[in-house]
Amino acid sequence: MDIAIIGAGYVGLVTGGGLASLGHRVRLGEVNAERVELLRNGGIPIYEQGLPDLLSHATGRGLLSFHTSNKEAVHGAGFVFLALPTPEGEDGRADLEYVHAVVDELANEVGEDTIFVVKSTVPPGTVASLRKRLADLGSSARIVSHPEFLREGKAVDDFLEPDRIVVGAWEEADAKAVVDLYRSLDAPVVMTDPTSAEMIKYASNAYLAARLTFVNTLSNVCEAVGADILDVVRGLGMDHRVGPHFLQPGPGYGGSCFPKDTQALIAVAQDAGYDFELLRAVIEADEEQRRRVADKVRQAAGGGLRGRRVGMWGVAFKAGTDDVRESPAVRIASLLQADGAEVVAYDPEATTDLLTMAPDPIAAVTEADVLLIATEWPEFLTVDMSQVSKVMRGHRVVDARNILDPKKVRAVGLDYWGLGRPGA
Repeated sequence: MDIAIIGAGYVGLVTGGGLASLGHRVRLGEVNAERVELLRNGGIPIYEQGLPDLLSHATGRGLLSFHTSNKEAVHGAGFVFLALPTPEGEDGRADLEYVHAVVDELANEVGEDTIFVVKSTVPPGTVASLRKRLADLGSSARIVSHPEFLREGKAVDDFLEPDRIVVGAWEEADAKAVVDLYRSLDAPVVMTDPTSAEMIKYASNAYLAARLTFVNTLSNVCEAVGADILDVVRGLGMDHRVGPHFLQPGPGYGGSCFPKDTQALIAVAQDAGYDFELLRAVIEADEEQRRRVADKVRQAAGGGLRGRRVGMWGVAFKAGTDDVRESPAVRIASLLQADGAEVVAYDPEATTDLLTMAPDPIAAVTEADVLLIATEWPEFLTVDMSQVSKVMRGHRVVDARNILDPKKVRAVGLDYWGLGRPGA
Protein backbone atom coordinates (compact mmCIF):
# COMPACT_ATOMS: atom_id res chain seq x y z
CA MET A 1 0.00 0.00 0.00
CA ASP A 2 1.22 3.53 -0.80
CA ILE A 3 1.12 5.75 2.28
CA ALA A 4 2.08 9.39 2.74
CA ILE A 5 2.99 10.75 6.16
CA ILE A 6 3.08 14.50 6.64
CA GLY A 7 5.46 15.55 9.40
CA ALA A 8 8.90 14.05 10.10
CA GLY A 9 8.75 14.64 13.81
CA TYR A 10 8.76 12.06 16.57
CA VAL A 11 5.43 10.43 15.64
CA GLY A 12 5.91 10.72 11.90
CA LEU A 13 9.33 9.09 11.86
CA VAL A 14 8.38 6.17 14.08
CA THR A 15 5.11 5.63 12.23
CA GLY A 16 6.78 5.92 8.84
CA GLY A 17 9.55 3.49 9.71
CA GLY A 18 7.08 1.16 11.35
CA LEU A 19 4.65 1.06 8.42
CA ALA A 20 7.55 0.51 6.02
CA SER A 21 8.71 -2.40 8.19
CA LEU A 22 5.27 -3.93 7.62
CA GLY A 23 5.88 -3.83 3.87
CA HIS A 24 4.12 -0.61 2.89
CA ARG A 25 5.64 2.04 0.60
CA VAL A 26 5.91 5.21 2.63
CA ARG A 27 6.67 8.74 1.45
CA LEU A 28 7.32 11.17 4.27
CA GLY A 29 6.68 14.88 3.68
CA GLU A 30 8.52 17.45 5.79
CA VAL A 31 8.81 21.22 5.22
CA ASN A 32 12.13 21.44 7.08
CA ALA A 33 14.61 20.99 4.24
CA GLU A 34 17.58 20.53 6.59
CA ARG A 35 15.79 17.70 8.37
CA VAL A 36 14.95 16.03 5.07
CA GLU A 37 18.58 16.27 3.93
CA LEU A 38 19.74 14.78 7.24
CA LEU A 39 17.30 11.88 6.89
CA ARG A 40 18.25 11.24 3.29
CA ASN A 41 21.88 10.99 4.38
CA GLY A 42 21.05 8.44 7.04
CA GLY A 43 20.98 10.83 10.00
CA ILE A 44 18.37 10.85 12.76
CA PRO A 45 17.21 14.16 14.24
CA ILE A 46 16.00 12.63 17.51
CA TYR A 47 17.28 10.03 19.95
CA GLU A 48 14.99 7.02 20.05
CA GLN A 49 16.17 3.50 20.75
CA GLY A 50 15.81 1.25 17.68
CA LEU A 51 14.77 4.05 15.33
CA PRO A 52 18.05 4.31 13.37
CA ASP A 53 17.93 0.61 12.47
CA LEU A 54 14.21 0.81 11.65
CA LEU A 55 14.67 3.71 9.23
CA SER A 56 17.89 2.35 7.74
CA HIS A 57 16.26 -1.00 6.99
CA ALA A 58 13.21 0.68 5.43
CA THR A 59 15.22 3.02 3.19
CA GLY A 60 17.55 0.19 2.26
CA ARG A 61 14.58 -1.81 0.96
CA GLY A 62 13.34 1.21 -0.99
CA LEU A 63 10.16 1.41 1.10
CA LEU A 64 10.74 4.80 2.72
CA SER A 65 11.59 8.12 1.10
CA PHE A 66 11.71 11.73 2.32
CA HIS A 67 10.29 14.75 0.51
CA THR A 68 10.26 18.50 1.06
CA SER A 69 7.06 18.76 -0.98
CA ASN A 70 3.87 17.52 0.70
CA LYS A 71 2.15 17.41 -2.69
CA GLU A 72 4.90 15.16 -4.01
CA ALA A 73 4.61 12.93 -0.96
CA VAL A 74 0.85 12.36 -1.34
CA HIS A 75 0.89 11.66 -5.09
CA GLY A 76 -0.88 8.34 -5.62
CA ALA A 77 -1.19 7.60 -1.88
CA GLY A 78 -4.18 5.69 -0.61
CA PHE A 79 -3.66 7.03 2.91
CA VAL A 80 -2.35 10.38 4.10
CA PHE A 81 -1.25 10.28 7.74
CA LEU A 82 -1.18 13.66 9.48
CA ALA A 83 1.56 13.59 12.13
CA LEU A 84 1.70 17.31 12.80
CA PRO A 85 2.33 19.26 16.00
CA THR A 86 -0.66 20.56 17.95
CA PRO A 87 1.08 22.76 20.52
CA GLU A 88 -0.61 24.34 23.50
CA GLY A 89 -2.01 27.77 22.69
CA GLU A 90 -1.97 30.75 25.01
CA ASP A 91 -5.42 29.79 26.32
CA GLY A 92 -4.47 26.14 26.93
CA ARG A 93 -6.36 24.88 23.88
CA ALA A 94 -4.63 22.80 21.22
CA ASP A 95 -3.38 24.94 18.33
CA LEU A 96 -4.58 23.28 15.12
CA GLU A 97 -2.88 25.74 12.76
CA TYR A 98 -0.56 23.15 11.20
CA VAL A 99 -3.29 20.57 10.75
CA HIS A 100 -5.62 23.07 9.07
CA ALA A 101 -2.86 24.34 6.80
CA VAL A 102 -1.94 20.87 5.54
CA VAL A 103 -5.55 19.83 5.01
CA ASP A 104 -6.14 23.01 3.01
CA GLU A 105 -2.98 22.37 1.00
CA LEU A 106 -3.73 18.75 0.16
CA ALA A 107 -7.53 18.58 0.00
CA ASN A 108 -7.57 18.65 -3.79
CA GLU A 109 -4.20 16.97 -4.34
CA VAL A 110 -5.38 13.48 -3.40
CA GLY A 111 -7.65 10.95 -5.08
CA GLU A 112 -11.33 10.63 -4.23
CA ASP A 113 -10.69 7.30 -2.49
CA THR A 114 -7.84 8.64 -0.35
CA ILE A 115 -8.28 8.49 3.41
CA PHE A 116 -6.78 11.19 5.60
CA VAL A 117 -5.60 9.60 8.85
CA VAL A 118 -5.23 12.00 11.80
CA LYS A 119 -2.40 10.77 14.03
CA SER A 120 -1.92 14.15 15.72
CA THR A 121 -3.46 14.54 19.15
CA VAL A 122 -6.49 16.75 18.55
CA PRO A 123 -9.49 17.74 20.69
CA PRO A 124 -12.67 15.67 20.39
CA GLY A 125 -14.71 16.95 17.47
CA THR A 126 -11.69 17.98 15.38
CA VAL A 127 -12.01 15.23 12.78
CA ALA A 128 -15.68 16.07 12.40
CA SER A 129 -14.77 19.68 11.67
CA LEU A 130 -12.03 18.58 9.28
CA ARG A 131 -14.54 16.44 7.42
CA LYS A 132 -16.65 19.53 6.81
CA ARG A 133 -13.54 21.50 5.90
CA LEU A 134 -12.66 18.96 3.20
CA ALA A 135 -16.19 19.06 1.81
CA ASP A 136 -16.19 22.86 1.73
CA LEU A 137 -12.94 22.71 -0.24
CA GLY A 138 -14.58 20.41 -2.77
CA SER A 139 -12.66 17.29 -1.75
CA SER A 140 -14.31 13.87 -1.67
CA ALA A 141 -11.49 12.36 0.40
CA ARG A 142 -12.48 10.64 3.63
CA ILE A 143 -10.98 11.24 7.04
CA VAL A 144 -10.59 9.14 10.19
CA SER A 145 -9.08 9.47 13.67
CA HIS A 146 -6.22 7.12 14.47
CA PRO A 147 -4.47 8.32 17.64
CA GLU A 148 -0.95 7.22 18.50
CA PHE A 149 0.12 5.70 21.82
CA LEU A 150 3.90 5.80 21.54
CA ARG A 151 6.06 6.21 24.63
CA GLU A 152 9.24 8.14 24.05
CA GLY A 153 12.15 5.80 24.61
CA LYS A 154 9.96 2.77 23.80
CA ALA A 155 8.24 4.04 20.66
CA VAL A 156 9.55 1.43 18.21
CA ASP A 157 8.51 -1.40 20.51
CA ASP A 158 5.13 0.26 21.03
CA PHE A 159 4.56 0.44 17.27
CA LEU A 160 5.53 -3.17 16.61
CA GLU A 161 3.81 -4.55 19.74
CA PRO A 162 0.92 -2.16 20.40
CA ASP A 163 -1.43 -2.43 23.35
CA ARG A 164 -4.29 -1.54 21.01
CA ILE A 165 -5.09 -0.06 17.63
CA VAL A 166 -7.76 2.63 17.80
CA VAL A 167 -9.57 3.92 14.72
CA GLY A 168 -12.51 6.30 14.69
CA ALA A 169 -14.51 6.50 11.47
CA TRP A 170 -18.04 7.13 10.24
CA GLU A 171 -17.86 4.29 7.73
CA GLU A 172 -16.86 0.83 8.90
CA ALA A 173 -15.07 0.22 5.59
CA ASP A 174 -12.77 3.18 6.26
CA ALA A 175 -11.93 1.91 9.74
CA LYS A 176 -11.24 -1.58 8.44
CA ALA A 177 -9.00 -0.20 5.69
CA VAL A 178 -6.80 1.50 8.29
CA VAL A 179 -6.81 -1.53 10.60
CA ASP A 180 -5.80 -3.71 7.64
CA LEU A 181 -2.54 -1.79 7.38
CA TYR A 182 -1.52 -3.56 10.61
CA ARG A 183 -2.81 -7.02 9.72
CA SER A 184 0.59 -8.61 10.44
CA LEU A 185 0.51 -7.32 14.03
CA ASP A 186 -1.30 -9.14 16.81
CA ALA A 187 -3.11 -6.38 18.68
CA PRO A 188 -6.61 -5.69 20.02
CA VAL A 189 -8.61 -3.31 17.86
CA VAL A 190 -11.05 -0.60 18.92
CA MET A 191 -13.24 0.71 16.12
CA THR A 192 -15.47 3.59 17.12
CA ASP A 193 -16.60 7.03 15.98
CA PRO A 194 -13.96 9.75 15.46
CA THR A 195 -14.90 11.82 18.51
CA SER A 196 -14.66 8.82 20.83
CA ALA A 197 -11.29 7.87 19.32
CA GLU A 198 -10.01 11.39 19.95
CA MET A 199 -11.26 11.22 23.52
CA ILE A 200 -9.51 7.87 24.10
CA LYS A 201 -6.17 9.57 23.48
CA TYR A 202 -6.90 12.46 25.84
CA ALA A 203 -8.36 10.13 28.46
CA SER A 204 -5.26 7.92 28.40
CA ASN A 205 -2.84 10.79 28.90
CA ALA A 206 -4.98 12.51 31.52
CA TYR A 207 -5.34 9.30 33.53
CA LEU A 208 -1.61 8.56 33.42
CA ALA A 209 -0.81 12.13 34.46
CA ALA A 210 -3.24 11.76 37.36
CA ARG A 211 -1.74 8.40 38.34
CA LEU A 212 1.80 9.79 38.37
CA THR A 213 0.67 12.79 40.37
CA PHE A 214 -1.14 10.59 42.88
CA VAL A 215 2.05 8.59 43.50
CA ASN A 216 4.09 11.77 43.87
CA THR A 217 1.69 13.22 46.43
CA LEU A 218 1.55 9.84 48.16
CA SER A 219 5.34 9.92 48.48
CA ASN A 220 5.02 13.26 50.26
CA VAL A 221 2.64 11.70 52.78
CA CYS A 222 5.00 8.75 53.25
CA GLU A 223 7.83 11.14 53.92
CA ALA A 224 5.74 13.00 56.51
CA VAL A 225 4.73 9.87 58.44
CA GLY A 226 7.96 7.88 58.06
CA ALA A 227 6.77 5.23 55.60
CA ASP A 228 8.85 4.00 52.63
CA ILE A 229 7.15 4.84 49.35
CA LEU A 230 8.98 2.05 47.51
CA ASP A 231 7.50 -0.59 49.80
CA VAL A 232 4.12 1.13 49.69
CA VAL A 233 3.89 1.15 45.89
CA ARG A 234 5.22 -2.42 45.70
CA GLY A 235 2.37 -3.57 47.90
CA LEU A 236 -0.10 -1.28 46.11
CA GLY A 237 0.91 -2.53 42.67
CA MET A 238 0.29 -6.16 43.60
CA ASP A 239 -3.42 -5.40 43.68
CA HIS A 240 -4.65 -6.58 40.28
CA ARG A 241 -7.10 -3.67 40.21
CA VAL A 242 -4.15 -1.26 40.32
CA GLY A 243 -1.12 -2.95 38.73
CA PRO A 244 2.55 -1.95 39.04
CA HIS A 245 2.88 0.50 36.16
CA PHE A 246 3.33 4.27 36.55
CA LEU A 247 3.87 3.97 40.29
CA GLN A 248 7.39 5.41 40.46
CA PRO A 249 7.53 8.73 42.34
CA GLY A 250 9.52 11.55 40.81
CA PRO A 251 9.76 15.29 40.20
CA GLY A 252 6.61 15.51 38.09
CA TYR A 253 5.60 14.68 34.54
CA GLY A 254 6.88 16.36 31.38
CA GLY A 255 7.42 15.83 27.68
CA SER A 256 5.37 16.82 24.68
CA CYS A 257 2.11 15.11 25.69
CA PHE A 258 0.99 15.14 29.32
CA PRO A 259 1.38 18.88 30.03
CA LYS A 260 -0.37 20.11 26.89
CA ASP A 261 -2.97 17.34 26.71
CA THR A 262 -4.16 17.82 30.29
CA GLN A 263 -4.56 21.55 29.66
CA ALA A 264 -6.31 20.89 26.36
CA LEU A 265 -8.77 18.44 27.93
CA ILE A 266 -9.68 20.99 30.59
CA ALA A 267 -10.38 23.46 27.78
CA VAL A 268 -12.44 20.87 25.88
CA ALA A 269 -14.54 20.24 28.98
CA GLN A 270 -14.89 23.96 29.63
CA ASP A 271 -16.12 24.57 26.08
CA ALA A 272 -18.70 21.84 26.64
CA GLY A 273 -19.87 23.48 29.88
CA TYR A 274 -18.10 21.18 32.36
CA ASP A 275 -15.54 22.19 34.96
CA PHE A 276 -12.94 19.39 35.04
CA GLU A 277 -11.95 20.27 38.59
CA LEU A 278 -10.21 16.95 39.24
CA LEU A 279 -7.81 17.40 36.33
CA ARG A 280 -7.10 21.00 37.34
CA ALA A 281 -6.12 19.69 40.78
CA VAL A 282 -3.76 17.19 39.12
CA ILE A 283 -1.98 20.00 37.27
CA GLU A 284 -1.69 22.10 40.42
CA ALA A 285 -0.29 19.14 42.38
CA ASP A 286 2.23 18.42 39.62
CA GLU A 287 3.47 22.00 39.72
CA GLU A 288 3.73 21.79 43.51
CA GLN A 289 5.86 18.64 43.21
CA ARG A 290 8.57 20.51 41.33
CA ARG A 291 8.53 23.26 43.94
CA ARG A 292 8.89 20.64 46.68
CA VAL A 293 11.93 19.11 44.98
CA ALA A 294 13.50 22.56 44.57
CA ASP A 295 12.84 23.25 48.25
CA LYS A 296 14.47 19.94 49.19
CA VAL A 297 17.59 20.99 47.29
CA ARG A 298 17.49 24.34 49.05
CA GLN A 299 17.37 22.61 52.44
CA ALA A 300 20.18 20.28 51.40
CA ALA A 301 22.28 23.33 50.58
CA GLY A 302 21.80 24.66 54.08
CA GLY A 303 18.65 26.72 53.64
CA GLY A 304 19.76 29.08 50.88
CA LEU A 305 21.01 28.80 47.30
CA ARG A 306 22.75 32.08 46.59
CA GLY A 307 26.38 31.32 45.80
CA ARG A 308 25.71 27.56 45.91
CA ARG A 309 26.47 25.12 43.11
CA VAL A 310 24.07 22.29 42.28
CA GLY A 311 25.32 19.37 40.22
CA MET A 312 22.36 17.89 38.34
CA TRP A 313 22.24 14.49 36.70
CA GLY A 314 19.68 14.45 33.92
CA VAL A 315 17.93 17.13 31.89
CA ALA A 316 15.69 14.96 29.66
CA PHE A 317 12.11 14.71 30.87
CA LYS A 318 12.67 10.97 31.31
CA ALA A 319 15.32 8.37 30.57
CA GLY A 320 15.57 6.93 27.06
CA THR A 321 15.02 10.20 25.20
CA ASP A 322 16.78 13.47 24.42
CA ASP A 323 13.52 15.41 24.75
CA VAL A 324 13.65 18.35 27.17
CA ARG A 325 10.20 19.73 26.36
CA GLU A 326 8.47 20.58 29.66
CA SER A 327 11.20 18.59 31.40
CA PRO A 328 10.74 18.64 35.18
CA ALA A 329 14.54 18.61 35.49
CA VAL A 330 14.90 21.84 33.52
CA ARG A 331 11.96 23.47 35.26
CA ILE A 332 13.40 22.62 38.69
CA ALA A 333 16.78 23.94 37.59
CA SER A 334 15.10 27.21 36.62
CA LEU A 335 13.62 27.49 40.12
CA LEU A 336 17.06 26.89 41.62
CA GLN A 337 18.67 29.47 39.35
CA ALA A 338 16.01 32.01 40.28
CA ASP A 339 17.11 31.58 43.91
CA GLY A 340 20.74 32.27 43.03
CA ALA A 341 22.12 28.77 42.48
CA GLU A 342 24.60 27.82 39.79
CA VAL A 343 23.39 24.61 38.13
CA VAL A 344 25.82 22.38 36.23
CA ALA A 345 24.14 19.44 34.50
CA TYR A 346 25.01 16.22 32.72
CA ASP A 347 22.76 14.02 30.59
CA PRO A 348 23.78 11.06 28.39
CA GLU A 349 21.67 12.27 25.43
CA ALA A 350 19.89 15.55 26.12
CA THR A 351 21.19 19.08 26.33
CA THR A 352 19.80 22.57 26.87
CA ASP A 353 21.08 26.09 26.39
CA LEU A 354 19.43 27.08 29.68
CA LEU A 355 22.09 25.32 31.76
CA THR A 356 25.83 24.81 31.91
CA MET A 357 26.35 21.30 30.55
CA ALA A 358 29.19 19.07 31.79
CA PRO A 359 30.85 16.30 29.75
CA ASP A 360 30.33 13.57 32.36
CA PRO A 361 28.65 12.93 35.74
CA ILE A 362 31.80 13.59 37.79
CA ALA A 363 32.46 16.91 36.09
CA ALA A 364 28.88 17.95 36.83
CA VAL A 365 29.33 17.46 40.59
CA THR A 366 32.86 18.83 40.95
CA GLU A 367 32.79 21.52 43.68
CA ALA A 368 29.00 21.06 43.96
CA ASP A 369 27.26 21.75 47.25
CA VAL A 370 24.40 19.38 46.37
CA LEU A 371 23.87 16.61 43.85
CA LEU A 372 20.36 16.44 42.36
CA ILE A 373 19.32 13.38 40.38
CA ALA A 374 16.51 14.55 38.13
CA THR A 375 16.29 11.89 35.38
CA GLU A 376 16.36 8.15 35.93
CA TRP A 377 19.13 7.16 33.47
CA PRO A 378 20.53 3.68 34.30
CA GLU A 379 24.01 5.08 33.65
CA PHE A 380 23.85 6.93 36.96
CA LEU A 381 23.76 3.63 38.83
CA THR A 382 27.27 2.83 37.58
CA VAL A 383 28.94 6.09 38.70
CA ASP A 384 31.57 5.61 41.40
CA MET A 385 29.96 7.39 44.36
CA SER A 386 33.23 7.43 46.28
CA GLN A 387 34.65 9.59 43.50
CA VAL A 388 31.55 11.78 43.72
CA SER A 389 32.19 12.21 47.44
CA LYS A 390 35.79 13.26 46.78
CA VAL A 391 35.02 15.96 44.21
CA MET A 392 31.93 17.47 45.84
CA ARG A 393 32.21 20.45 48.15
CA GLY A 394 29.03 19.47 49.98
CA HIS A 395 27.85 16.06 51.10
CA ARG A 396 24.16 15.76 50.26
CA VAL A 397 22.46 13.87 47.44
CA VAL A 398 18.84 14.64 46.55
CA ASP A 399 17.59 11.67 44.56
CA ALA A 400 14.36 12.89 42.96
CA ARG A 401 13.99 9.56 41.14
CA ASN A 402 14.80 7.17 44.01
CA ILE A 403 17.20 5.22 41.79
CA LEU A 404 20.28 5.05 44.04
CA ASP A 405 20.80 2.65 46.94
CA PRO A 406 20.75 4.83 50.09
CA LYS A 407 23.11 2.45 51.93
CA LYS A 408 25.76 2.67 49.20
CA VAL A 409 25.50 6.45 49.09
CA ARG A 410 25.81 6.77 52.86
CA ALA A 411 28.71 4.29 52.91
CA VAL A 412 30.94 6.80 51.09
CA GLY A 413 30.10 9.59 53.51
CA LEU A 414 27.28 11.28 51.65
CA ASP A 415 23.81 12.06 52.98
CA TYR A 416 20.99 10.54 50.94
CA TRP A 417 17.69 12.40 50.56
CA GLY A 418 15.10 10.58 48.45
CA LEU A 419 11.39 11.13 47.86
CA GLY A 420 9.12 9.44 50.39
CA ARG A 421 12.00 7.45 51.89
CA PRO A 422 12.71 7.11 55.65
CA GLY A 423 15.13 9.81 56.69
CA ALA A 424 14.53 11.71 53.44
